[in-house]
Amino acid sequence: MKNIYSPLSFDDMPLYLDLLSKNRSRASDYSFANLWGWAPYYDLEWRFDGRLCWIRQKYPCECYWAPVGPWDEVENWRDCPEIESGARFIRVPGKLSEMWGQVLEGSVEITESRDQWDYIYLSSELRSLPGNRFHKKKNLLKQFQKSYVYAYNSLTEADVEAVLNMQTEWCRWRDCESSESLLAENDAVARMLVAWNKIPGLCGGIIRIDGVPVAYTMAEPLNEDTLIIHFEKAAGDIKGGYQAINYLFCNDAGENFTYINREQDLGDEGLRHAKLSYNPADFSRKCEILVR
Repeated sequence: MKNIYSPLSFDDMPLYLDLLSKNRSRASDYSFANLWGWAPYYDLEWRFDGRLCWIRQKYPCECYWAPVGPWDEVENWRDCPEIESGARFIRVPGKLSEMWGQVLEGSVEITESRDQWDYIYLSSELRSLPGNRFHKKKNLLKQFQKSYVYAYNSLTEADVEAVLNMQTEWCRWRDCESSESLLAENDAVARMLVAWNKIPGLCGGIIRIDGVPVAYTMAEPLNEDTLIIHFEKAAGDIKGGYQAINYLFCNDAGENFTYINREQDLGDEGLRHAKLSYNPADFSRKCEILVR
Protein backbone atom coordinates (compact mmCIF):
# COMPACT_ATOMS: atom_id res chain seq x y z
CA MET A 1 0.00 0.00 0.00
CA LYS A 2 2.76 2.44 0.92
CA ASN A 3 4.16 2.78 -2.58
CA ILE A 4 0.86 3.13 -4.40
CA TYR A 5 0.95 6.87 -4.92
CA SER A 6 -0.55 8.55 -7.95
CA PRO A 7 -0.60 12.06 -9.45
CA LEU A 8 -3.30 14.44 -8.28
CA SER A 9 -6.43 14.19 -10.41
CA PHE A 10 -9.88 15.69 -10.71
CA ASP A 11 -11.30 12.15 -10.61
CA ASP A 12 -10.20 11.82 -6.98
CA MET A 13 -10.99 15.43 -6.06
CA PRO A 14 -14.46 14.66 -4.54
CA LEU A 15 -12.91 12.06 -2.23
CA TYR A 16 -10.17 14.48 -1.21
CA LEU A 17 -12.62 17.31 -0.54
CA ASP A 18 -14.71 15.01 1.63
CA LEU A 19 -11.66 14.13 3.73
CA LEU A 20 -10.63 17.79 3.88
CA SER A 21 -14.05 18.69 5.29
CA LYS A 22 -13.34 16.33 8.20
CA ASN A 23 -9.96 17.87 8.96
CA ARG A 24 -9.35 20.14 11.94
CA SER A 25 -7.07 22.68 10.34
CA ARG A 26 -7.11 26.15 8.80
CA ALA A 27 -3.84 25.56 6.93
CA SER A 28 -4.01 26.93 3.39
CA ASP A 29 -1.58 24.31 2.04
CA TYR A 30 -4.27 21.63 1.93
CA SER A 31 -6.95 23.38 -0.09
CA PHE A 32 -7.45 21.56 -3.36
CA ALA A 33 -6.65 24.61 -5.47
CA ASN A 34 -3.34 25.06 -3.68
CA LEU A 35 -2.40 21.42 -4.16
CA TRP A 36 -3.44 21.50 -7.80
CA GLY A 37 -1.64 24.76 -8.58
CA TRP A 38 1.67 23.73 -7.02
CA ALA A 39 1.60 20.00 -7.84
CA PRO A 40 4.00 20.19 -10.83
CA TYR A 41 6.59 22.29 -8.98
CA TYR A 42 6.70 20.11 -5.86
CA ASP A 43 5.99 16.93 -7.85
CA LEU A 44 3.13 16.09 -5.51
CA GLU A 45 1.45 12.70 -5.36
CA TRP A 46 -1.25 11.31 -3.10
CA ARG A 47 -2.49 8.02 -1.69
CA PHE A 48 -5.90 7.21 -0.19
CA ASP A 49 -6.03 4.50 2.46
CA GLY A 50 -9.77 4.57 3.16
CA ARG A 51 -9.64 7.06 6.00
CA LEU A 52 -6.84 9.50 5.12
CA CYS A 53 -5.16 11.04 2.10
CA TRP A 54 -1.36 10.92 2.33
CA ILE A 55 0.56 13.51 0.32
CA ARG A 56 4.13 12.99 -0.87
CA GLN A 57 6.44 15.71 -2.22
CA LYS A 58 9.34 14.65 -4.45
CA TYR A 59 10.95 18.06 -5.22
CA PRO A 60 13.18 19.73 -4.13
CA CYS A 61 13.49 16.88 -1.63
CA GLU A 62 11.38 13.82 -0.90
CA CYS A 63 9.18 14.21 2.15
CA TYR A 64 5.54 14.06 3.21
CA TRP A 65 2.95 16.69 3.97
CA ALA A 66 0.45 16.07 6.75
CA PRO A 67 -2.24 13.46 6.02
CA VAL A 68 -5.71 14.86 5.38
CA GLY A 69 -8.80 13.43 7.01
CA PRO A 70 -10.38 12.81 10.44
CA TRP A 71 -7.24 12.52 12.57
CA ASP A 72 -9.21 11.61 15.70
CA GLU A 73 -10.45 8.40 14.07
CA VAL A 74 -6.98 6.93 13.60
CA GLU A 75 -6.61 4.28 16.31
CA ASN A 76 -2.88 3.63 15.93
CA TRP A 77 -0.67 6.01 13.97
CA ARG A 78 2.24 3.58 14.26
CA ASP A 79 0.40 1.21 11.92
CA CYS A 80 0.54 3.76 9.09
CA PRO A 81 3.28 2.81 6.58
CA GLU A 82 4.44 6.41 6.25
CA ILE A 83 5.21 6.67 9.98
CA GLU A 84 8.62 5.00 9.81
CA SER A 85 12.09 5.89 11.01
CA GLY A 86 13.62 8.66 8.92
CA ALA A 87 10.34 9.89 7.47
CA ARG A 88 10.10 13.69 7.30
CA PHE A 89 6.81 15.57 7.38
CA ILE A 90 6.51 19.27 6.56
CA ARG A 91 3.66 21.82 6.78
CA VAL A 92 2.15 19.83 9.66
CA PRO A 93 -0.70 21.81 11.29
CA GLY A 94 -0.29 22.60 14.96
CA LYS A 95 -3.15 20.36 16.12
CA LEU A 96 -1.73 17.29 14.40
CA SER A 97 1.76 18.15 15.66
CA GLU A 98 0.42 18.17 19.22
CA MET A 99 -1.40 14.88 18.65
CA TRP A 100 1.65 13.14 17.22
CA GLY A 101 3.80 14.57 20.01
CA GLN A 102 1.56 12.76 22.48
CA VAL A 103 0.73 9.47 20.77
CA LEU A 104 4.19 9.07 19.20
CA GLU A 105 6.06 10.40 22.23
CA GLY A 106 9.75 9.63 22.03
CA SER A 107 9.51 8.71 18.35
CA VAL A 108 9.22 12.14 16.74
CA GLU A 109 11.28 15.31 16.67
CA ILE A 110 9.06 18.38 16.25
CA THR A 111 10.41 21.72 15.01
CA GLU A 112 8.38 24.90 14.66
CA SER A 113 8.18 26.18 11.04
CA ARG A 114 7.53 29.90 11.54
CA ASP A 115 8.10 30.72 7.87
CA GLN A 116 5.17 28.45 6.96
CA TRP A 117 2.64 29.91 9.40
CA ASP A 118 -0.51 31.23 7.73
CA TYR A 119 -1.75 34.68 8.68
CA ILE A 120 -5.38 34.63 9.81
CA TYR A 121 -7.40 37.86 9.79
CA LEU A 122 -10.89 38.80 10.86
CA SER A 123 -12.97 39.30 7.75
CA SER A 124 -14.86 42.14 9.45
CA GLU A 125 -11.61 44.07 9.95
CA LEU A 126 -10.37 43.66 6.39
CA ARG A 127 -13.77 44.86 5.19
CA SER A 128 -13.85 47.97 7.41
CA LEU A 129 -10.19 48.78 8.28
CA PRO A 130 -11.20 50.07 11.73
CA GLY A 131 -9.27 52.38 14.05
CA ASN A 132 -5.73 53.66 14.09
CA ARG A 133 -4.25 50.21 13.51
CA PHE A 134 -5.36 50.45 9.87
CA HIS A 135 -4.68 54.16 9.40
CA LYS A 136 -1.97 53.70 6.73
CA LYS A 137 -4.06 51.17 4.84
CA LYS A 138 -7.06 53.50 4.78
CA ASN A 139 -4.91 56.38 3.54
CA LEU A 140 -3.52 54.35 0.67
CA LEU A 141 -7.00 53.09 -0.19
CA LYS A 142 -8.37 56.65 -0.23
CA GLN A 143 -5.48 57.82 -2.43
CA PHE A 144 -6.29 55.07 -4.90
CA GLN A 145 -9.99 55.90 -4.88
CA LYS A 146 -9.31 59.62 -5.46
CA SER A 147 -6.60 59.16 -8.08
CA TYR A 148 -8.22 56.69 -10.44
CA VAL A 149 -11.48 56.03 -12.20
CA TYR A 150 -11.64 52.29 -11.79
CA ALA A 151 -14.01 49.37 -12.20
CA TYR A 152 -14.07 46.29 -9.97
CA ASN A 153 -15.81 43.00 -10.64
CA SER A 154 -15.79 39.47 -9.28
CA LEU A 155 -13.66 37.12 -11.33
CA THR A 156 -15.50 34.93 -13.80
CA GLU A 157 -14.36 32.61 -16.55
CA ALA A 158 -14.61 35.59 -18.91
CA ASP A 159 -11.79 37.29 -16.97
CA VAL A 160 -9.34 34.39 -17.09
CA GLU A 161 -7.51 35.60 -20.20
CA ALA A 162 -7.24 39.14 -18.81
CA VAL A 163 -5.75 37.85 -15.55
CA LEU A 164 -3.29 35.63 -17.42
CA ASN A 165 -2.18 38.65 -19.48
CA MET A 166 -1.80 40.81 -16.38
CA GLN A 167 0.15 38.07 -14.61
CA THR A 168 2.50 37.92 -17.60
CA GLU A 169 3.05 41.68 -17.39
CA TRP A 170 3.54 41.51 -13.62
CA CYS A 171 6.14 38.78 -14.13
CA ARG A 172 7.96 40.88 -16.70
CA TRP A 173 8.01 43.83 -14.29
CA ARG A 174 9.27 41.66 -11.40
CA ASP A 175 11.78 39.81 -13.63
CA CYS A 176 10.39 36.37 -12.79
CA GLU A 177 12.93 34.76 -15.09
CA SER A 178 15.61 35.42 -12.48
CA SER A 179 13.65 33.78 -9.65
CA GLU A 180 12.72 30.09 -9.45
CA SER A 181 10.07 30.82 -6.83
CA LEU A 182 8.37 33.55 -8.90
CA LEU A 183 8.42 31.36 -12.00
CA ALA A 184 6.85 28.53 -10.00
CA GLU A 185 4.21 30.90 -8.65
CA ASN A 186 3.49 32.13 -12.17
CA ASP A 187 2.90 28.54 -13.29
CA ALA A 188 0.66 27.89 -10.27
CA VAL A 189 -1.47 30.95 -11.10
CA ALA A 190 -1.90 29.77 -14.69
CA ARG A 191 -2.69 26.20 -13.62
CA MET A 192 -5.46 27.39 -11.29
CA LEU A 193 -6.90 29.75 -13.86
CA VAL A 194 -7.01 27.12 -16.58
CA ALA A 195 -8.97 24.89 -14.16
CA TRP A 196 -11.31 27.72 -13.16
CA ASN A 197 -14.55 25.82 -13.77
CA LYS A 198 -13.27 22.53 -12.35
CA ILE A 199 -12.23 23.66 -8.86
CA PRO A 200 -15.28 24.18 -6.61
CA GLY A 201 -15.55 27.60 -5.02
CA LEU A 202 -12.61 29.21 -6.78
CA CYS A 203 -13.25 32.94 -6.81
CA GLY A 204 -11.53 36.30 -7.04
CA GLY A 205 -11.71 39.91 -8.09
CA ILE A 206 -10.19 42.20 -10.70
CA ILE A 207 -9.72 45.97 -10.97
CA ARG A 208 -9.50 47.72 -14.33
CA ILE A 209 -8.55 51.29 -15.14
CA ASP A 210 -9.55 52.42 -18.63
CA GLY A 211 -10.36 48.81 -19.36
CA VAL A 212 -6.86 47.61 -18.48
CA PRO A 213 -6.42 45.13 -15.58
CA VAL A 214 -4.25 46.66 -12.84
CA ALA A 215 -4.93 44.31 -9.90
CA TYR A 216 -6.43 40.91 -9.26
CA THR A 217 -6.85 38.37 -6.50
CA MET A 218 -7.66 34.65 -6.47
CA ALA A 219 -9.24 32.90 -3.50
CA GLU A 220 -11.01 29.75 -2.35
CA PRO A 221 -13.18 28.77 0.63
CA LEU A 222 -11.34 26.36 2.93
CA ASN A 223 -14.39 25.65 5.06
CA GLU A 224 -17.59 27.37 6.14
CA ASP A 225 -15.83 30.10 8.15
CA THR A 226 -12.48 30.63 6.39
CA LEU A 227 -11.65 32.06 2.96
CA ILE A 228 -8.10 31.68 1.61
CA ILE A 229 -6.51 34.34 -0.58
CA HIS A 230 -4.04 32.44 -2.77
CA PHE A 231 -2.73 35.22 -4.99
CA GLU A 232 -2.93 38.99 -4.95
CA LYS A 233 -1.16 41.13 -7.55
CA ALA A 234 -1.19 44.81 -8.47
CA ALA A 235 0.67 46.85 -11.07
CA GLY A 236 3.78 48.45 -9.64
CA ASP A 237 2.91 51.97 -10.81
CA ILE A 238 -0.57 52.01 -9.24
CA LYS A 239 -0.29 53.49 -5.75
CA GLY A 240 -2.69 51.80 -3.36
CA GLY A 241 -3.43 49.01 -5.80
CA TYR A 242 -2.79 46.22 -3.32
CA GLN A 243 -4.84 47.89 -0.60
CA ALA A 244 -7.68 48.48 -3.07
CA ILE A 245 -7.92 44.93 -4.40
CA ASN A 246 -7.80 43.47 -0.90
CA TYR A 247 -10.47 45.84 0.41
CA LEU A 248 -12.81 45.52 -2.57
CA PHE A 249 -12.54 41.74 -2.78
CA CYS A 250 -13.05 41.21 0.95
CA ASN A 251 -16.19 43.35 0.83
CA ASP A 252 -17.35 41.50 -2.25
CA ALA A 253 -16.70 37.92 -1.14
CA GLY A 254 -15.74 37.96 2.53
CA GLU A 255 -19.00 38.88 4.23
CA ASN A 256 -20.07 35.28 4.82
CA PHE A 257 -16.72 34.27 6.32
CA THR A 258 -15.41 34.93 9.81
CA TYR A 259 -11.75 34.56 8.87
CA ILE A 260 -9.56 35.30 5.88
CA ASN A 261 -6.33 33.34 5.50
CA ARG A 262 -3.65 35.25 3.59
CA GLU A 263 -1.14 32.38 3.61
CA GLN A 264 2.55 32.39 4.59
CA ASP A 265 5.42 34.85 4.36
CA LEU A 266 7.98 32.09 3.55
CA GLY A 267 10.59 33.92 5.63
CA ASP A 268 10.64 36.95 3.33
CA GLU A 269 11.11 39.97 5.63
CA GLY A 270 9.29 42.38 3.32
CA LEU A 271 6.35 40.04 2.98
CA ARG A 272 6.32 39.40 6.72
CA HIS A 273 6.17 43.13 7.42
CA ALA A 274 3.33 43.57 4.93
CA LYS A 275 1.29 40.71 6.40
CA LEU A 276 1.85 41.87 9.98
CA SER A 277 0.78 45.38 9.01
CA TYR A 278 -2.74 44.07 8.40
CA ASN A 279 -2.94 43.06 12.08
CA PRO A 280 -3.55 39.29 12.02
CA ALA A 281 -5.97 37.95 14.60
CA ASP A 282 -4.23 34.58 14.71
CA PHE A 283 -1.86 32.24 12.90
CA SER A 284 -2.28 28.77 11.49
CA ARG A 285 0.84 27.31 13.06
CA LYS A 286 2.79 24.53 11.38
CA CYS A 287 5.73 22.32 12.24
CA GLU A 288 8.23 19.98 10.65
CA ILE A 289 8.31 16.48 12.08
CA LEU A 290 11.05 13.88 11.81
CA VAL A 291 10.22 10.30 12.75
CA ARG A 292 13.09 8.70 14.65
